[in-house]
Amino acid sequence: MAEIRAEEPASTISKTFLIKPKLKSKPRSLPQTPESKYWSSFKSTKIPNLVSSISSLSFSPSPPHLFAAAYSASVSLFSPLSLSDGDVSPSSTISSFSDVVSSISFRNDGLLLAASDLSGLIQYPVLDKLHLLSGGDDAVVKFWDVAGESVVLDLMGHKDYVRCSDCSPVSPDLFVTGSYDHTVKVWDVRVENSRSVLEVNHGKPVEDVIYLPSGGLIATAGGNSVKIWDLIGGGRMVYSMESHNKTVTSICVGRVRKENDGAESMEDRILSVGLDGYMKVFDFGNMKVTHSMRFPAPLMSVSFSPDCRTRVIGTSNGIIFAGRRKGKENVESGRVGNVLGFESISEPERRVLRPTYFRYFHRGQSEKPTEGDYLVMRNKKIKLAEHDKLLKKFRHKDALVSVLSRKNRENVVAVMEELVARKKLLKCVSNLDSDELGLLLTFLSKNATMPRYSSLLMGLTKKVIEMRVEDIRNSDALKGHIRNLKRSIEEELRIQHSLQEIQGIISPLLRIAGRR
Repeated sequence: MAEIRAEEPASTISKTFLIKPKLKSKPRSLPQTPESKYWSSFKSTKIPNLVSSISSLSFSPSPPHLFAAAYSASVSLFSPLSLSDGDVSPSSTISSFSDVVSSISFRNDGLLLAASDLSGLIQYPVLDKLHLLSGGDDAVVKFWDVAGESVVLDLMGHKDYVRCSDCSPVSPDLFVTGSYDHTVKVWDVRVENSRSVLEVNHGKPVEDVIYLPSGGLIATAGGNSVKIWDLIGGGRMVYSMESHNKTVTSICVGRVRKENDGAESMEDRILSVGLDGYMKVFDFGNMKVTHSMRFPAPLMSVSFSPDCRTRVIGTSNGIIFAGRRKGKENVESGRVGNVLGFESISEPERRVLRPTYFRYFHRGQSEKPTEGDYLVMRNKKIKLAEHDKLLKKFRHKDALVSVLSRKNRENVVAVMEELVARKKLLKCVSNLDSDELGLLLTFLSKNATMPRYSSLLMGLTKKVIEMRVEDIRNSDALKGHIRNLKRSIEEELRIQHSLQEIQGIISPLLRIAGRR
């Protein structure tokens, strides 16, 4: 049996195609705004190993602005100056509490620190050294006399845990409290019946409440929203910021540096942190979020130093993220001794400004005037163009030639109108030499038929030809300018005749359409 085999092809044709390698896409990064650059300039330092959740943070009002952190049954104090050197160890620690510390507050002179355990919170009035405010799980707000260690007032009204409070920056008698009953109450210790003078409903258990610097607005945090309320307007809600995905746990007032016309100023912002791990910066003047930052753990507390140099954030896993602004330290020279009864802290001396330093000549420019200051304003020097300078010196012909050589039709017409007002335009035309007359005729040939300038330039063209007819006849260059001028005028006349013909056709049609 014959074996049948498939016939193999004589040759194999193969082709190789070059494959263009795929380029890796570059990550997209949105350009940073000046405010984002400001908040990103805080050099981050991690303070770890604080055992448990950082329930409260507070800065001392007096330099060098120590900050206290409450965690577990302890309170630790840290120096912001040591953060620049990488030192994250506390300068002092208080561990004499029997329960978890929930709230801490410095007195307005920075010499006393108040702290409370898990059953309540405690707060010093901003403008008062003699009294203390507390609230707790019994829903009662108490006003204490610090020296006598006794309760002055029991303020009733809340129906659930009181978890936050703040004192007015403009009056030592006013303060505000927030509760898990969803309400925020404003109290005045001068009211005899011990009832709140104003109440607003946040709609969620209130985690934090703060006065804004003006004293007429408050901000409340609860649920995933931060709300602004107008106390002067009767408790009207101004805005609700809902950019967090989970519960907002703490808010504070921060400040951002702005530059306007070379002068620096500070603007207030609301800093908010939440269980979603985000810190948001909210501009309550323009009602928008201006910066956002993500952290690797749920956030429980936030605070901002009075000198605007340090920002601290406490997490649920016992870590403090402390941000210190980059740059040279600028604190008063001297020593701050026996702060809160603990160790003394030395500060670097302030660098003396000398006339050889650049900052010497810019000192005080960012200061704002007070009510009693007398302002001496210096008028800005106006830079005049060359033709304006010549007009001020009454060199009319030179001003006209100068502006004609720069070929800016608006300036040329403006100078001509000024010379008409001074009754010097025709005199200038009569004194022009051949080259200068060529500049004028070139300008007229290009712009005389423009509707915007024709009322002035067509009349001037007629006068120029009448006054300088002999010079034009004796110069071939000037005759060329006249021919160009004639062509542009003839073209404009042709256009005008065409428009009139079109108008004659359309007008009867429009009248017929109007009758219908």
